[in-house]
Amino acid sequence: MTTFLTGIDHIQIAAPAGSEEAARQFYGELLGMEEIPKPENLQARGGCWFHCGSQEVHIGIQNDFTPAKKAHPGFTVNALEQLKLRLEKANYTISNEPPIDGRSRFFTHDPFGNRVEFLEFE
Repeated sequence: MTTFLTGIDHIQIAAPAGSEEAARQFYGELLGMEEIPKPENLQARGGCWFHCGSQEVHIGIQNDFTPAKKAHPGFTVNALEQLKLRLEKANYTISNEPPIDGRSRFFTHDPFGNRVEFLEFE
């Protein structure tokens, strides 16, 4: 069988209209992702894009937005405990989870209520 897939280029996370600055604060400033320019032909749609390692995270505006409560991105990190403290200091609620397959982890929600997981290899 031919394998067609070679990796993940990006993930898209939905957000409500007018939420770009909150996305920049959370994904950019708090998590440390670098914002990258959206292609000119997509700028009118709103939202913003970020680098996350060799992949991208696209924050897309959805008019009938409902936060993702189960579906979520899982971001690998260094210094999981430091990130947890940083998020708590910024008033984000942390949900500690048992490790899985040698990875410590926790969940929080972004400013729009989307579930987000952070994992660190032990």
